[in-house]
Amino acid sequence: MRGRELRGELDAFLAETEQELVAFRRDLHMHPELAFAEYRTTQKIAERLAAAGLRPSVLPRGTGVICDVGSGDGPTVALRADIDALPLQDEKDVPYHSTTAGSCHACGHDVHTSVLLGTSLFLAQQAAAGLLPGRVRLIFQPAEELPGGALEVMAQGGISGVDRIFGLHCDPRVDVGQVGLRSGPITSACDKIVVRVSGPGGHTARPHLTADLVFALAKILTELPAALSRRVDPRSSLSLVWGKVEAGSAANAIPDDGVAEGTVRCLDENAWHAAPDLIKSLLESVAGAYGVEATLDYTRGVPPVVNDEVSVEMLAEATERALGAGAVVPTQQSLGGEDFAWYLESIPGAFARLGTRSPDGLTYDIHQGTFDVDEACISMGVRVMAATALTALWEVGPLDPITSAIV
Repeated sequence: MRGRELRGELDAFLAETEQELVAFRRDLHMHPELAFAEYRTTQKIAERLAAAGLRPSVLPRGTGVICDVGSGDGPTVALRADIDALPLQDEKDVPYHSTTAGSCHACGHDVHTSVLLGTSLFLAQQAAAGLLPGRVRLIFQPAEELPGGALEVMAQGGISGVDRIFGLHCDPRVDVGQVGLRSGPITSACDKIVVRVSGPGGHTARPHLTADLVFALAKILTELPAALSRRVDPRSSLSLVWGKVEAGSAANAIPDDGVAEGTVRCLDENAWHAAPDLIKSLLESVAGAYGVEATLDYTRGVPPVVNDEVSVEMLAEATERALGAGAVVPTQQSLGGEDFAWYLESIPGAFARLGTRSPDGLTYDIHQGTFDVDEACISMGVRVMAATALTALWEVGPLDPITSAIV
């Protein structure tokens, strides 16, 4: 298929389906489901894929869908979207406000899902017309926010035989019609730690007869992050930030236990692997100086998402040809975590940031109850993902005549 033909067919396809995709997104937004509980969402996806003549397969837990488009001949490219919501209250005054108390799509997964659904329907048309030069695996992944859904997909053979994988994420700092790209790391590792401190308590009038646990815990809270900044190469951006602290129940009583919880984020994979032992050693040193016992519960999260350079070039080429010159913009590495990283530890691929902000409009940050998007981003995402899949399947260079006419 020549590039101009692809552009024209995408125009025609979206003219017929864009409103359906917007309605699909709003339906998901009204009925958010948390990690590994996305049963209704999964059913809606599977039903629509089946109606298009595809054969979706629901993952064993009953949430998440994998579906192949095209034949097994030639290369296989995977496209992934995450489908779970966040445990946050929806604070927007919109017709598609969440109907589930304490749960909402505050990270744009409803958009990701709608984009991949639209891409799926377009690619199904291409396959039926004999225009798909290989196979595309559609991955509607559960439980990204847990995280862990990516590992579930991989355990079920979701990326077996896949040559490359692509995904995208809403970015409210980027305007609709633009896509943020970056080679190398684009997100950070993200782990969780729980520090439990114990020691003899007592009256605040006699702290010298106790371990003065609250004071010791405060020192851990401040000295541990400070020590990390001097023990690790600053270019790795290893950071420890506390989010929860509990100790004591009365103003005049020194408690005998306390707890602090936080996250460890890191841009460098080597520093990430070394972090647990280093933090444990520093914790023991600080706690020992104040006569308290401290234990560390370190829970691994996700590694950094590291974009493959060739895959980023494919995404950039497809984006500019699908959306026009200037559509690709640089993006910074984020300290946020994303379990798409697990796929990229096994196969090459790239993760993009889809602009969702209305030009000159307000920025509604993710993981907030006020988050929303300019829904024109859905059709933009379909164009980008469809063009990327075809570009990757053809494995073309910038001057290949098959796609060089996409302008």
